[in-house]
Amino acid sequence: MIRLIIAEHVPMLRGALVALLQMEQDFHVVAEAGRAEDILLTVLEFRPDVAVIDIDLPGTDGLEAVAKIRSCLPSCRLLIITGHPATATLLRALGVEVDGYLLKDALPSDLARAIRKVVAGQRVIDPQLTLSSWDRPLPRLTPREATILRLTAGGEDVQNIARELHLSTGTVRNHLTAIGRKLGARNRVDAVRIAQENRLI
Repeated sequence: MIRLIIAEHVPMLRGALVALLQMEQDFHVVAEAGRAEDILLTVLEFRPDVAVIDIDLPGTDGLEAVAKIRSCLPSCRLLIITGHPATATLLRALGVEVDGYLLKDALPSDLARAIRKVVAGQRVIDPQLTLSSWDRPLPRLTPREATILRLTAGGEDVQNIARELHLSTGTVRNHLTAIGRKLGARNRVDAVRIAQENRLI
């Protein structure tokens, strides 16, 4: 019997995942979590074979939680699910040595197959993603994006950035949104961290 923990922040989707996986004769969902902060304690308490984790959980960054699980309970296989196949997120997932990475539009049978494969020691990547995605460098920021993110990193708010660069606040917000999407960041703090770690600013 494969013991599972499901970490997904949308209650309806989490319930559907649990119901689908419980239908498999060799699966047993031992616990659920809805926030990143809850994952580590839940994993340490129930010690599952596989943790299926939504990377977009509210609270602590989902991949940071994954890294902690990897450190504290290396026997637990880690399968990430996401609705956003951003290159930066894929690279970060690879960096914390996840065992699998699936898009949320994967078929239930694909998820079940992926769980069995990671238990067997194989790495699983969603078939919609190419292997080159794992090796592709982060996209470069435009000079304007780099300037805005550099000012953000320095503590400037949107209004001050707009004033300094002679832009509207809406334009600055649009740039920050585009930066976050490009880097696969959850928020502005995460975008600054990713950019600094990869020497983009």
